[in-house]
Amino acid sequence: MSADKQSDWGRVAEDGTVYVKTPDGERTVGQYPVGTPEEALKFYTDRFDALSFEVHLLEQRIAAGKLSPEEATSTVKMLREQVVEANAVGDLTGLAARLDATAPVIASQREAKRVEKAQRTAESKVEKDKIVAEAEKLAQGNDWRNGANRLRDLLDQWKVLPRLDKTTDDVLWKRFSSARTTYTRRRKAHFAEEHERRDGARVIKERLATEAEALSTSTEWGPTAGRYRDLMRDWKAAGPAPRDIDDELWKRFRGAQDAFFGARDAANAELDKEFAANAEVKEEILLEAEKLVPVTDLDAAKRAFRDLADRWDAAGKVPRDRMKDLEGRMRKVEQTIRSVEDDQWKRSDPEKSARADDIVSKLEAGIAEEQGKLDKAKAAGDDKRVKQLEDSLANKQAFLDMARKAAEDFS
Repeated sequence: MSADKQSDWGRVAEDGTVYVKTPDGERTVGQYPVGTPEEALKFYTDRFDALSFEVHLLEQRIAAGKLSPEEATSTVKMLREQVVEANAVGDLTGLAARLDATAPVIASQREAKRVEKAQRTAESKVEKDKIVAEAEKLAQGNDWRNGANRLRDLLDQWKVLPRLDKTTDDVLWKRFSSARTTYTRRRKAHFAEEHERRDGARVIKERLATEAEALSTSTEWGPTAGRYRDLMRDWKAAGPAPRDIDDELWKRFRGAQDAFFGARDAANAELDKEFAANAEVKEEILLEAEKLVPVTDLDAAKRAFRDLADRWDAAGKVPRDRMKDLEGRMRKVEQTIRSVEDDQWKRSDPEKSARADDIVSKLEAGIAEEQGKLDKAKAAGDDKRVKQLEDSLANKQAFLDMARKAAEDFS
């Protein structure tokens, strides 16, 4: 090389040594003994361009938030060291300054991350408090069917929430874990007790089903029907047995019941056929009995009803579906006659009649005495006394009229 080849940021000496210009002076970056100075400068400026491109890419990634603040800081530091010591020709100082300019951006991102993390932590604290509170409530409740599923859901929610500081997180986790343990222990105890109760119910229901089957062929309709009612009451009181066994026992119990009541209904149907003629007889008797009402001659009505009642009893039983209607109509006639008899007795009660006559006599005597006093007052010219006695006589006369009417009712 015959002479130095220079550029704005470096030069190539005659011996092929390449220098880069910096604010602190020139620095050797290498040698390029073979080739022209232009080729030498291009070789080292290309190196600078490659570094510049790396810086540009890093600036873009930092600006876009593609790197965490820690990653960005580490990458900037590493690349800056490469730039400062780079064997390249170009504005290395400017390139380093561009890297330094990312520091405020990274600091801002770091602060934003800190604020975001603090917010997430606060939200996580609120959510974990809710999870713990709900878990503790479930632990004291008796929702054995849905509680376990809900606790699993709460655990899944817990796992995706950000951790808090160790002390707070550990305290909340301990409460949550304790609630889950308490619920699980109580749930197991509940189902153990329930299993014991169901097994006890199984023993009782097996006995009831066996007795029901033994009674299914009985023809003592009344007592057996009553016993079946007792068995049903005991069945309900026993509570549920294990489901598959409970269903099977119920089929046996219900089947026995159906067999008995079916046989009873069939027997009653046969009896109803036999009793149908009796119902027709009683219907005719009723027509005669109902003609006695309204009662015009009590003694005649009583005699006629006694005869009809004897014929009624002699007619025998009637079908059950006719019994209530027929008996009710006959009873209504009987009650009507008895009511007329009671009214007549009340009117002819000797004791009441005597009391009524006594009241009339006393009122008449009182009026006679009052009349004597009135005559004397008139003779004496005592107008005030006359007025009082006349008013008194009028009241007593009114009472006497009512008493006489009552006495007539008993005569």
